Amino acid sequence: MTKIVYVEFGGNRREIDVPDGLTVMEGGRDNGVEGILADCGGACACSTCHCYVDEAWVDKLPPIEPMEQDMLDFAWEPDPRRSRLTCQIKVRPELEGMIVYVPEKQI
Repeated sequence: MTKIVYVEFGGNRREIDVPDGLTVMEGGRDNGVEGILADCGGACACSTCHCYVDEAWVDKLPPIEPMEQDMLDFAWEPDPRRSRLTCQIKVRPELEGMIVYVPEKQI
């Protein structure tokens, strides 16, 4: 288990132990994080699990693949550096304490 910190829009902070190998999206969805909709179930076919990764963690993640980049074009107010789809971030021990911010809304 790896602790991921989800900050919902409005500031509610949720620290969730997510099983390694799942995605940040699955951890948020399965624990009722407000704003992680995950309409496509993690297939990287929508942008409803969009988040902003805390600046301290951006460079610790694998680079964005082209498919994820395409989907981020549909996200609510994407940030060129910090926006990621949580379905594309696999949880692993090196991410212990990573902070992700949920946007105001998903589209």
